[in-house]
Amino acid sequence: MKILVTNDDGYHAPGLTVLEEIAAQFSDDVWVCAPSEEQSGAGHSLTLNHPVRLQKYAERRFAVTGTPTDSVMLALREVMDTPPDLILSGVNRGANLGDDITYSGTVSAAIEGALAGIRSIALSQVYSRASREGGDLFAAAREWGAKAVAPLLDAPFAGRSLVNVNFPPLAGDAVKGTRVVRQGFHDYSRGSVVEGTDPRGHRYFWFGLHAIEHTLDHGTDLEAIDDGFVAVTPLQLDLTHHSSLGSMAERYEN
Repeated sequence: MKILVTNDDGYHAPGLTVLEEIAAQFSDDVWVCAPSEEQSGAGHSLTLNHPVRLQKYAERRFAVTGTPTDSVMLALREVMDTPPDLILSGVNRGANLGDDITYSGTVSAAIEGALAGIRSIALSQVYSRASREGGDLFAAAREWGAKAVAPLLDAPFAGRSLVNVNFPPLAGDAVKGTRVVRQGFHDYSRGSVVEGTDPRGHRYFWFGLHAIEHTLDHGTDLEAIDDGFVAVTPLQLDLTHHSSLGSMAERYEN
C-alpha cells in the first residue's frame, strides 16, 4: 500500500511525525508532501497569484511553499510516480469539529484527495488547556490513530467522500472508544476578534479561536469528543441542499 501524508500545520509540525508513525503501521511505502509553513485556516484554497516551489528534503519527503491543496496536487502530479492508495492528512494540532471543517486546511487536503478519487482521511487532535500544558498533546492520536484508520482501509467509500477523525484531549488509556457520528454545529456569532495597534500606529484585527459556543446535539462529533470518544465522521463534497431544489425551481417557473 502506498500512502501519502500531508497536513496544514507545516512540514516540521510534530503532528506530521505522529501521522507518519500511524502510516508506518500499515505500510513501508509512505510519502510526505506538506506545506513548508503553517497553513491553518487556509481551507481549500489554491495558490494562483505567485509561483509555488517544491523542496525535496529526502527520498519520498517534500515540502511545498503553498497550501495543503497545493501540496496534494503537486504530490499527485509531480512528486509521486503512481497515485497513492491512501491519503492521510494531519494530525492537526487542534479540533476540526462541526463547522470548523469549512475552514480547515487539514480537511481540505483530504477533500483534494477525494476529488482525485483516492481514499482520504483527515485526523485532528483536540486539545484543552490541561492537555496542552502537561504530557504528550498527541497521546490519544498516537494510541488510537491506527485503530481509527484500520477499519476504513477496506470500507466502501462513496464517490467524492472522505472521513474526518478527531481524537479527544485525553491520555490514550482514558479514551472510551470510537463513535461514528454526524457533523455538529458551532455558534460563530460569539467568536472573538482581538483589536490591537502595530508599532507604526495602525490598527489591526486578529481572529480568535476561543470562546466559540456550541450545542452538544446528540449523535454529533462535538458530543462524542465531550464524552471522551474518538469521533469519526463521513463527509461528502456535494453541498447541494437537495430538499430545496423543487420549491426553489417553482419560483422560477413562468
